Amino acid sequence: MCLAIPGKVLLVEGSVATLDLHGRQVKADASMVSVKPGDFVVVYAGLIVQTLDEEEALERLRILADGETESGLDA
Repeated sequence: MCLAIPGKVLLVEGSVATLDLHGRQVKADASMVSVKPGDFVVVYAGLIVQTLDEEEALERLRILADGETESGLDA
């Protein structure tokens, strides 16, 4: 199962964006959605598929973190 994870855009170079994704810097394809540094986005299989407002992105990240804590994955 793949999970779409929210991330924050750090840098955009052409159609490739560098993101802060759960504390790691990763590159994602930004060719489908127009993004700029500071934007929050949803990434699925290495492709940015949607932008989010900051409030929604932080809520999704909180829910993911709560799930990790409950499952013991944060240990």
